[in-house]
Amino acid sequence: MLRHIPITFYTTALSCPTLTWGALFLVSLSAHFVATTLAQLQAQYHPRPTAPLIMLRLLLLLLCSIRAKFEKVIRDAQDSICAAISEIDGQPFHQDAWTREDGGGGITRVLADGNVWEKAGVNVSVVYGSMPPEAYRAAAGHPPADLERAKAAGGRVPFFAAGISSVMHPRNPHCPTMHFNYRFFQTEDWNGIPGQWWFGGGTDITPIYVVEEDMKHFHGTYKAVCDRHDPEFYPKFKKWCDEYFLISHRKETRGLGGIFFDDLNDREPEKILAFAKDAVNHVVEAYTPIVKKHMNDPFTEDEKRWQQIRRGRYVEFNLVYDRGTTFGLKTGGRIESILMSMPLTSRWEYCMEPPAGTPEAEFMDACRHPRNWV
Repeated sequence: MLRHIPITFYTTALSCPTLTWGALFLVSLSAHFVATTLAQLQAQYHPRPTAPLIMLRLLLLLLCSIRAKFEKVIRDAQDSICAAISEIDGQPFHQDAWTREDGGGGITRVLADGNVWEKAGVNVSVVYGSMPPEAYRAAAGHPPADLERAKAAGGRVPFFAAGISSVMHPRNPHCPTMHFNYRFFQTEDWNGIPGQWWFGGGTDITPIYVVEEDMKHFHGTYKAVCDRHDPEFYPKFKKWCDEYFLISHRKETRGLGGIFFDDLNDREPEKILAFAKDAVNHVVEAYTPIVKKHMNDPFTEDEKRWQQIRRGRYVEFNLVYDRGTTFGLKTGGRIESILMSMPLTSRWEYCMEPPAGTPEAEFMDACRHPRNWV
């Protein structure tokens, strides 16, 4: 019964910095649900003297659930990452707290037209309810084999999803764009398909020039994170990242990779949660030294034009292939938060191919033939 509990995401409570997380989740629980659950437990265990202790333990287990712990991880990460970015840029993030009509909501923070970043956004969302089977396919990298049979039986899939996502587009062409996303997803039993849970996410970097020292730093940071949890993670997730961020119709990757994983449920959820927490908490260490190094580099109009062309590739991937974007659109997500990842400006030129021997051509080679950086 307890796994069906919806932990709601009241944005008023979330936007109040003085609330402790214990208080937040107590506020977040549906009063009707709590009253009903207590009544059921009382009826089930009465008149045993241990009933109050059992009820207390069950509620404490609820508050310490993976859902609740992950919500805390992503909310804390949003605070710390936005603070670090704002400190470098000198401009604050604008915050919107929003609710989803079908259940849940989130907080979107955007820094636009800053000193260092043209646009940087960090979004936290916790949503639940039911979704169409098409959204199940978009959410899961490997949908259940009998999804079509279950789909034919009709109905919608009960789900819970929590995540943090971010894209940061700097002004200077020598500063890379960076993206990260970490999420927890859970479905309930539906038309004969057992309930499932999994984690997904990753952090990747999209420069427009190859600076090997920068790539060694970025990839080295995430290799160290991966190695602390499983030595097989980095080579597996680095390859997965290169494959996932492939713009198939261009036969080139969006950028120069990082780590990416999805449908991860091959070990205890606490262990995967610890890995996801470690990874999201190293975004600042992996990314900001590169930005600080290059944010005042001189650049030419041609370099700015090349940046805008590569931003066009970013748009192509996000709108055509990105599963997070597809899932958000299919589940009635908040469109402003879904499209937060789009750059302010981008460019498309007919049959544009950089001349051989140029830095731009070297970058294209790295996108067409992914390299090992560490």
